[in-house]
Amino acid sequence: MNISYEALFAQSAAVASEIIEKAKLTKGNILVVGCSSSEIVGERIGTFSSPEAARAVLDGILSVTKPLDIFIAAQCCEHLNRAVITEKAAFPYAEYVNVRPMPKAGGSFSTAAYETFKDPVALEEIKADAGIDIGFTLIGMHLKKVAVPVRLENNKIGNALVIAARVRPKFIGGERAVYDENML
Repeated sequence: MNISYEALFAQSAAVASEIIEKAKLTKGNILVVGCSSSEIVGERIGTFSSPEAARAVLDGILSVTKPLDIFIAAQCCEHLNRAVITEKAAFPYAEYVNVRPMPKAGGSFSTAAYETFKDPVALEEIKADAGIDIGFTLIGMHLKKVAVPVRLENNKIGNALVIAARVRPKFIGGERAVYDENML
């Protein structure tokens, strides 16, 4: 890995802090993270899994989310149909699936999450409150409706581009409806 653990940790923590602030995440919210460790180290997605890069990114994100009691849902790669790994406490009554991600079947990031979380579970789908997409991993399927793009100033981790999103409630009621500005 050409990029240091410390640099990836710092970049990831900065991204997590920024999305938490911009999405107004609070205790108990879910942040879905898709992460291509291949893209981080400068390779094409799915071609050069890097457990070291994934660990640095996970540690950086958790350094920010854990003290705030915000849950992480680590998206697996397409080999596991983009299932997510999260803490059982985030979804205590969900229907879990039986899979343990590995670097080449699920991805290095979800593998690191599975190995790090206190009580990891796999879910086929969730509806998260915000998301971070590191290296074009396509997290949209795991966001609540309505997803709103968030432009980040911290938009790179290693060599990977970072895209983020938050969610807002749907507008209903037509032209006479009045909306709560705090929910936008």
